[in-house]
This record gives sequence, C-alpha cells and structure tokens, in this order.
Amino acid sequence: MTDTTTAAPPRERILRTAHDLFYRDGIRATGIDRVIAESGVAKVTFYRQFASKDDLIVAFLEFRHERWMAWFTEALARHGGTVAAIAPALAEWFRGDDYRGCAFLNSVGELAAALPSVLEATRRHKQDMTAAVARLMRPSPGRARRARALALAIDGAIVQAQYLASPDAAVESLAFVTKALEKGIA
Repeated sequence: MTDTTTAAPPRERILRTAHDLFYRDGIRATGIDRVIAESGVAKVTFYRQFASKDDLIVAFLEFRHERWMAWFTEALARHGGTVAAIAPALAEWFRGDDYRGCAFLNSVGELAAALPSVLEATRRHKQDMTAAVARLMRPSPGRARRARALALAIDGAIVQAQYLASPDAAVESLAFVTKALEKGIA
C-alpha cells in the first residue's frame, strides 16, 4: 500500500501515490483510476490538481528529481564527500528493497517518443547529477569531461544493478572507474 495520509493535502497525496506506483510498477502500467483510489481522493479532486496524466507524469519526475538529488548529495557527504563516495552511496540505493533503477531512464524508455517533457526532465536530472559529481572532483581543466564520463558510468551501473541478481558487480565496476578517473588514468 502507498504511504499516504488523509491529513496531507490532496495534491501531495496524489503525487506521493503516483510516485510510488509509477516507480514500482511503471508509468504506462499505472492508470489514473488506481492513483485516485490509492491516494484516497475523488476523481474531481484529482482533475483539479492535475489536468491530465501527462501533467501528473511531469510533476512525478520533478518530485522524484528533488527527492533523489537530496538523497544523493546527502549520501555522498555521508560517505566522505569525495569521488570515492559514489560507489558506496549508490550501493545503498541498489540494495534497497524498493530499487527499480533510475526513474528517469525508465521513463525515457516508456514515454520519450510520446511525451517530450520526459526527455527534458531527464536531461535536467542527469545534468544536475553530473554537476554533483563534478563538485566532488579536484578542480582541473578536464574536470567537466571526467564528470560526464563518470555520470555515464553511474548510469551504466544503475542499469546493470537493475538486472543482475546482485548489484555487487555493478558497484565494484563503478568503484574501479571512479578510482581510474580520479587518478587521471582515463
């Protein structure tokens, strides 16, 4: 069951419900009627908050971006605030019971052709993630390029952790890449 309370405003209940359902079950597989039922709002209340499912999808991605980036920056700091913090921070996420990969990459796979705003939200999310990675690196002329390369490795690890029986190989490979990039080998 989705974690919502009737004390929360309707928009928040709808958004939290949609977040949980879209991330867990997929956007296309989750109908508006299910979001309405599980959030405990009336259909008219839903449509007062979101004119369409597309509007809800965009709001979901914005909500997910804020939550994930807050978690990511906090986890990086908790693990030392250096490039070496990336692998253990992501390992926490990969090992979570609710891990279903990157909500943005999943959304692109489901909806990019039909809903261009999904691509826009994903690009912004990945740019912000890359900027967070760059802030972990020592200033240097190649820092932006190394941050983009590491962001690509992060996305690869996210996808690999989604289909492997255990995320350990993805975490180990990501740790190897972070060490190589930090040493300037790559």
